[in-house]
Amino acid sequence: MRPLEGHHAVVTGGGSGIGAAIARTLAAQGARLTLVGRRAGPIEALAHALHGAAATADVTDRAQVDAALAQARAANGPVTILINNAGAAESTPFAKIDAAGWRRMMAINLDAVFHCTQAALPDLRAAAAGRIVTVASTAALKGYAYTAAYAAAKHGVLGLTRSLALELAGTSVTVNAVCPGFTDTAIVAEAAANIARLSGRTPDAARAELARFNPQGRLITPEEVAASVLWLCLPDSGSITGQAIAIAGGEVM
Repeated sequence: MRPLEGHHAVVTGGGSGIGAAIARTLAAQGARLTLVGRRAGPIEALAHALHGAAATADVTDRAQVDAALAQARAANGPVTILINNAGAAESTPFAKIDAAGWRRMMAINLDAVFHCTQAALPDLRAAAAGRIVTVASTAALKGYAYTAAYAAAKHGVLGLTRSLALELAGTSVTVNAVCPGFTDTAIVAEAAANIARLSGRTPDAARAELARFNPQGRLITPEEVAASVLWLCLPDSGSITGQAIAIAGGEVM
Protein backbone atom coordinates (compact mmCIF):
# COMPACT_ATOMS: atom_id res chain seq x y z
CA MET A 1 0.00 0.00 0.00
CA ARG A 2 1.37 3.41 -0.95
CA PRO A 3 1.73 5.74 2.07
CA LEU A 4 -0.74 8.38 0.86
CA GLU A 5 -3.52 5.96 -0.12
CA GLY A 6 -6.80 7.35 1.21
CA HIS A 7 -5.54 10.94 1.30
CA HIS A 8 -6.96 13.80 -0.74
CA ALA A 9 -4.37 16.45 -1.61
CA VAL A 10 -5.28 19.89 -2.91
CA VAL A 11 -2.40 21.60 -4.73
CA THR A 12 -2.73 25.27 -5.66
CA GLY A 13 -0.83 26.50 -8.68
CA GLY A 14 -0.58 22.85 -9.64
CA GLY A 15 -0.42 23.14 -13.41
CA SER A 16 3.29 23.78 -13.92
CA GLY A 17 6.70 24.06 -12.29
CA ILE A 18 6.99 23.13 -8.62
CA GLY A 19 3.23 22.59 -8.26
CA ALA A 20 3.14 20.07 -11.10
CA ALA A 21 6.15 18.22 -9.68
CA ILE A 22 4.45 18.05 -6.28
CA ALA A 23 1.23 16.79 -7.85
CA ARG A 24 3.05 14.00 -9.69
CA THR A 25 4.98 12.99 -6.58
CA LEU A 26 1.93 12.85 -4.31
CA ALA A 27 -0.07 10.94 -6.92
CA ALA A 28 2.73 8.39 -7.25
CA GLN A 29 2.38 7.73 -3.52
CA GLY A 30 -1.37 7.14 -3.75
CA ALA A 31 -2.97 10.51 -3.01
CA ARG A 32 -6.16 11.57 -4.77
CA LEU A 33 -5.54 14.98 -6.29
CA THR A 34 -7.39 18.20 -6.89
CA LEU A 35 -5.38 20.85 -8.73
CA VAL A 36 -6.44 24.48 -8.31
CA GLY A 37 -5.29 27.35 -10.50
CA ARG A 38 -6.31 30.29 -12.63
CA ARG A 39 -5.39 28.73 -15.97
CA ALA A 40 -7.80 25.94 -16.76
CA GLY A 41 -5.76 24.33 -19.55
CA PRO A 42 -2.64 23.30 -17.59
CA ILE A 43 -4.43 22.10 -14.46
CA GLU A 44 -7.03 20.16 -16.41
CA ALA A 45 -4.39 18.47 -18.58
CA LEU A 46 -2.28 17.40 -15.61
CA ALA A 47 -5.30 16.38 -13.53
CA HIS A 48 -6.48 14.17 -16.39
CA ALA A 49 -3.03 12.56 -16.69
CA LEU A 50 -2.95 11.86 -12.94
CA HIS A 51 -6.60 10.72 -12.72
CA GLY A 52 -7.38 13.67 -10.49
CA ALA A 53 -9.73 16.65 -10.52
CA ALA A 54 -9.23 20.30 -11.47
CA ALA A 55 -10.88 23.44 -10.11
CA THR A 56 -10.32 26.77 -11.83
CA ALA A 57 -10.05 29.59 -9.31
CA ASP A 58 -8.19 32.77 -8.45
CA VAL A 59 -6.88 31.86 -4.99
CA THR A 60 -6.67 35.53 -4.00
CA ASP A 61 -10.49 35.63 -4.05
CA ARG A 62 -12.13 33.96 -1.04
CA ALA A 63 -15.42 33.22 -2.78
CA GLN A 64 -13.58 31.44 -5.59
CA VAL A 65 -11.48 29.51 -3.05
CA ASP A 66 -14.60 28.36 -1.21
CA ALA A 67 -16.17 27.26 -4.51
CA ALA A 68 -13.00 25.40 -5.52
CA LEU A 69 -12.83 23.57 -2.18
CA ALA A 70 -16.48 22.58 -2.51
CA GLN A 71 -15.73 21.23 -5.99
CA ALA A 72 -12.69 19.37 -4.62
CA ARG A 73 -14.74 17.72 -1.87
CA ALA A 74 -17.41 16.69 -4.35
CA ALA A 75 -14.79 15.02 -6.53
CA ASN A 76 -12.46 13.47 -3.95
CA GLY A 77 -13.92 13.78 -0.46
CA PRO A 78 -12.60 15.79 2.50
CA VAL A 79 -9.21 17.45 2.12
CA THR A 80 -6.46 15.83 4.19
CA ILE A 81 -3.41 17.50 2.58
CA LEU A 82 -3.20 21.14 1.50
CA ILE A 83 -0.26 22.33 -0.58
CA ASN A 84 -0.18 26.13 -0.82
CA ASN A 85 2.01 26.48 -3.89
CA ALA A 86 0.47 29.29 -5.95
CA GLY A 87 2.73 32.32 -6.05
CA ALA A 88 4.44 34.93 -8.20
CA ALA A 89 7.54 37.11 -8.03
CA GLU A 90 8.14 40.62 -9.32
CA SER A 91 11.46 42.46 -9.29
CA THR A 92 11.31 46.23 -8.76
CA PRO A 93 13.49 48.73 -6.86
CA PHE A 94 11.72 49.54 -3.61
CA ALA A 95 11.37 53.24 -4.45
CA LYS A 96 9.47 52.33 -7.62
CA ILE A 97 7.00 49.84 -6.12
CA ASP A 98 3.51 51.27 -6.36
CA ALA A 99 0.55 50.34 -4.17
CA ALA A 100 -0.91 48.07 -6.86
CA GLY A 101 2.33 46.12 -7.20
CA TRP A 102 2.64 45.78 -3.43
CA ARG A 103 -0.91 44.45 -3.18
CA ARG A 104 -0.33 42.02 -6.06
CA MET A 105 2.58 40.40 -4.24
CA MET A 106 0.71 40.26 -0.93
CA ALA A 107 -2.45 38.89 -2.55
CA ILE A 108 -0.95 35.94 -4.38
CA ASN A 109 1.87 35.08 -1.97
CA LEU A 110 0.24 35.69 1.42
CA ASP A 111 -3.50 36.37 1.20
CA ALA A 112 -3.99 33.23 -0.90
CA VAL A 113 -2.34 31.10 1.78
CA PHE A 114 -4.70 32.57 4.37
CA HIS A 115 -7.79 31.96 2.23
CA CYS A 116 -6.93 28.39 1.21
CA THR A 117 -5.75 27.32 4.65
CA GLN A 118 -8.77 28.72 6.47
CA ALA A 119 -11.15 27.22 3.91
CA ALA A 120 -9.59 23.76 4.18
CA LEU A 121 -9.02 23.78 7.95
CA PRO A 122 -12.26 22.06 9.07
CA ASP A 123 -11.45 19.07 6.84
CA LEU A 124 -7.83 19.00 7.93
CA ARG A 125 -8.72 19.05 11.63
CA ALA A 126 -11.08 16.13 11.13
CA ALA A 127 -8.43 14.07 9.33
CA ALA A 128 -6.39 11.40 11.07
CA ALA A 129 -3.22 13.11 9.86
CA GLY A 130 -3.89 16.52 8.33
CA ARG A 131 -1.01 18.21 6.54
CA ILE A 132 -0.47 21.81 5.45
CA VAL A 133 2.68 22.53 3.45
CA THR A 134 3.31 25.96 1.97
CA VAL A 135 5.89 26.56 -0.73
CA ALA A 136 7.61 29.69 0.52
CA SER A 137 11.12 30.63 -0.66
CA THR A 138 14.56 31.43 0.66
CA ALA A 139 13.06 34.94 0.47
CA ALA A 140 11.12 33.92 3.59
CA LEU A 141 14.45 33.47 5.39
CA LYS A 142 16.59 36.31 4.04
CA GLY A 143 16.35 39.45 1.96
CA TYR A 144 17.08 39.95 -1.72
CA ALA A 145 17.58 43.32 -3.37
CA TYR A 146 14.78 44.52 -5.67
CA THR A 147 12.21 42.04 -4.30
CA ALA A 148 11.03 43.82 -1.16
CA ALA A 149 7.33 43.14 -1.69
CA TYR A 150 7.87 39.48 -2.55
CA ALA A 151 10.23 38.94 0.40
CA ALA A 152 7.86 40.71 2.79
CA ALA A 153 5.00 38.47 1.68
CA LYS A 154 7.09 35.31 2.02
CA HIS A 155 8.29 36.36 5.49
CA GLY A 156 4.59 36.75 6.33
CA VAL A 157 3.94 33.21 5.10
CA LEU A 158 6.57 31.90 7.49
CA GLY A 159 5.07 33.82 10.41
CA LEU A 160 1.66 32.36 9.58
CA THR A 161 3.15 28.87 9.34
CA ARG A 162 4.83 29.06 12.74
CA SER A 163 1.86 30.62 14.52
CA LEU A 164 -0.65 28.16 13.07
CA ALA A 165 1.63 25.22 13.88
CA LEU A 166 1.52 26.19 17.56
CA GLU A 167 -2.21 26.82 17.46
CA LEU A 168 -2.79 23.33 16.01
CA ALA A 169 -0.09 21.50 17.96
CA GLY A 170 -2.69 19.67 20.04
CA THR A 171 -4.41 18.31 16.93
CA SER A 172 -3.45 15.87 14.19
CA VAL A 173 -2.57 18.72 11.81
CA THR A 174 1.01 19.72 11.04
CA VAL A 175 1.92 23.01 9.38
CA ASN A 176 5.24 23.47 7.59
CA ALA A 177 6.91 25.46 4.83
CA VAL A 178 9.52 24.55 2.27
CA CYS A 179 11.87 27.32 1.16
CA PRO A 180 13.45 26.65 -2.22
CA GLY A 181 16.28 28.73 -3.58
CA PHE A 182 16.31 29.68 -7.24
CA THR A 183 14.54 26.77 -8.94
CA ASP A 184 14.47 25.77 -12.59
CA THR A 185 10.95 27.04 -13.35
CA ALA A 186 9.28 29.61 -15.58
CA ILE A 187 9.54 32.20 -12.77
CA VAL A 188 13.33 31.92 -12.78
CA ALA A 189 13.40 31.95 -16.58
CA GLU A 190 11.45 35.21 -16.50
CA ALA A 191 13.83 36.62 -13.86
CA ALA A 192 16.83 35.71 -15.99
CA ALA A 193 15.23 37.32 -19.04
CA ASN A 194 14.60 40.50 -17.03
CA ILE A 195 18.21 40.59 -15.82
CA ALA A 196 19.43 40.08 -19.37
CA ARG A 197 17.19 42.87 -20.66
CA LEU A 198 18.33 45.37 -18.04
CA SER A 199 22.02 44.45 -17.96
CA GLY A 200 22.78 43.58 -21.57
CA ARG A 201 24.01 40.12 -20.57
CA THR A 202 22.86 36.99 -22.34
CA PRO A 203 20.01 34.96 -20.83
CA ASP A 204 22.46 32.12 -20.13
CA ALA A 205 24.78 34.48 -18.26
CA ALA A 206 21.86 35.85 -16.26
CA ARG A 207 20.73 32.32 -15.43
CA ALA A 208 24.25 31.45 -14.27
CA GLU A 209 24.21 34.53 -12.03
CA LEU A 210 21.08 33.27 -10.29
CA ALA A 211 22.58 29.77 -9.95
CA ARG A 212 25.58 31.28 -8.12
CA PHE A 213 23.37 32.14 -5.14
CA ASN A 214 23.45 28.39 -4.46
CA PRO A 215 26.84 27.32 -3.03
CA GLN A 216 26.45 24.15 -5.11
CA GLY A 217 26.47 26.37 -8.20
CA ARG A 218 23.21 25.18 -9.73
CA LEU A 219 19.47 25.74 -9.84
CA ILE A 220 17.26 23.56 -7.66
CA THR A 221 14.96 21.20 -9.54
CA PRO A 222 11.19 21.13 -8.96
CA GLU A 223 11.48 17.41 -8.17
CA GLU A 224 13.82 18.15 -5.27
CA VAL A 225 11.23 20.47 -3.77
CA ALA A 226 8.50 17.89 -4.33
CA ALA A 227 10.51 15.23 -2.49
CA SER A 228 10.71 17.41 0.62
CA VAL A 229 7.00 18.21 0.42
CA LEU A 230 6.23 14.49 0.21
CA TRP A 231 8.28 13.80 3.34
CA LEU A 232 6.32 16.41 5.29
CA CYS A 233 3.04 14.82 4.12
CA LEU A 234 3.87 11.27 5.20
CA PRO A 235 1.99 9.77 8.16
CA ASP A 236 5.24 9.25 10.10
CA SER A 237 6.19 12.95 9.87
CA GLY A 238 3.66 13.91 12.53
CA SER A 239 6.27 15.38 14.88
CA ILE A 240 7.55 17.81 12.24
CA THR A 241 5.61 21.07 12.51
CA GLY A 242 6.30 24.78 12.40
CA GLN A 243 9.41 24.23 10.30
CA ALA A 244 10.89 26.06 7.31
CA ILE A 245 12.90 23.55 5.30
CA ALA A 246 15.47 25.31 3.12
CA ILE A 247 16.08 23.56 -0.20
CA ALA A 248 18.91 25.72 -1.43
CA GLY A 249 22.22 23.88 -1.52
CA GLY A 250 23.48 25.63 1.61
CA GLU A 251 22.53 29.20 0.65
CA VAL A 252 20.64 29.53 3.95
CA MET A 253 21.74 27.70 7.11
